[in-house]
Amino acid sequence: MGSACVLLASVLWGTTGTAATLAPVVGPLAIGAAAMGLGGLLQALVAAPRITREASGLRAQRGVVLLGALAVGAYPLAFYTSMHLAGVAAGTVVSIGSAPLASAVVERVVDGRRLTRRWMTGAALGLTGTVLLCAAEAANPHSAPGAHSTAATVLGIGLGLIAGSTYALYSWAAHRLISRGVTSGASMGAVFGLGGVLLLPVLLATGAPLLASWSNAAVGAYLALVPMFLGYVLFGWGLAHIPASTATTLSLLEPAVAAVLAVLVVGEHLPPLGWAGIALVVGCLAVLTTPARRLSPRPTRTSSAAGKGATPDSGAASDAGAQLDRTPS
Repeated sequence: MGSACVLLASVLWGTTGTAATLAPVVGPLAIGAAAMGLGGLLQALVAAPRITREASGLRAQRGVVLLGALAVGAYPLAFYTSMHLAGVAAGTVVSIGSAPLASAVVERVVDGRRLTRRWMTGAALGLTGTVLLCAAEAANPHSAPGAHSTAATVLGIGLGLIAGSTYALYSWAAHRLISRGVTSGASMGAVFGLGGVLLLPVLLATGAPLLASWSNAAVGAYLALVPMFLGYVLFGWGLAHIPASTATTLSLLEPAVAAVLAVLVVGEHLPPLGWAGIALVVGCLAVLTTPARRLSPRPTRTSSAAGKGATPDSGAASDAGAQLDRTPS
C-alpha cells in the first residue's frame, strides 16, 4: 500500500510540467512558489490539529523540520526553472532521476542503512532509463518550450540536480520524523507548511501574472491542490510504510509520465532512445514493487539426523509444517 500511494502521487506529479506550459506568461518561479507554497500551507492547515497535539515531538526534532522546510522551499524554484530551460521531459527526468542516489547517500551516511541488492538493481534500471531520457531530450533542445540553446539546457540540467538533492532531503526529513513517532500528517504538515511560508515572499514578488487571467489562476490552483496537496498527502502515507530511498526510486514513474504528456500534449519530440528510457523506468518499478517470494528454510543437518529417529507421526507433522511454510502469504 505504501508503494501504491507513492506511485499514485508520482502520476499526479508527472502532470505538473504539462500544466505549467498552459500558463506560458507565468514565470517558473511564480509557478513553483504557487504550487508548493500554497499546497504546503494547505497541508499545514488541514494537519493543524495533529501539529498542535504533536508539537512536543516536532520541537524535539526541530532541526530535521527546519532542514526539510528549507529543502521544500528550494525544490520548486529549481524544479520548475529546470523544466523551463531544459524542457518538461529533461527537467523532470534529471530532477526526479537524481533523487534516489541522493536519498540513498543520505540514508547511508546519516542512518547507516544498508543498500539491498534489490534496491540497487531497481535503481540501476531506473537511473539508466532517466539518463537515456535525458540524453534523448538534450539531443534536441530546441524542441522544448523555453529552451533556446544548449547552454540553457545544460543550466536546466544543473538546476535539475539541485532539485533532486532537495527532493531527497525533504523526503528523508519527513521519513525521519515519522520513524521517530510523529504521524505522517503532522510531519508533512509541519515540513511543508514551514516551507510554504518560506515561499510566500517569492510568490508575492513574482505571482502577479497568476491573477492576470482565469486560465492562469486555474493552472495555479490545480498545481497547488492536486499534485502538491493531494500528491504529497499520498507521499506522506507512503513514507510511513517504506524507506525514503525506496519512495524516491518509485517516484521515477513521474518523469516517464511527464515525458509521455510532453509528447502528447505539449508537442515535444521524443526519439526511440527516450522511449527505451521509459521502458527501463517501468522495469525499475516492476523490480521494486513485485512482492518478494518467501522460500521455506532448508533443513539443517541436525534436524535431518533427528528426523531419522523420528516417529511416523512426527514426520508427518514436519511435512505438514514444511507445506505450510511453502504456502504463499
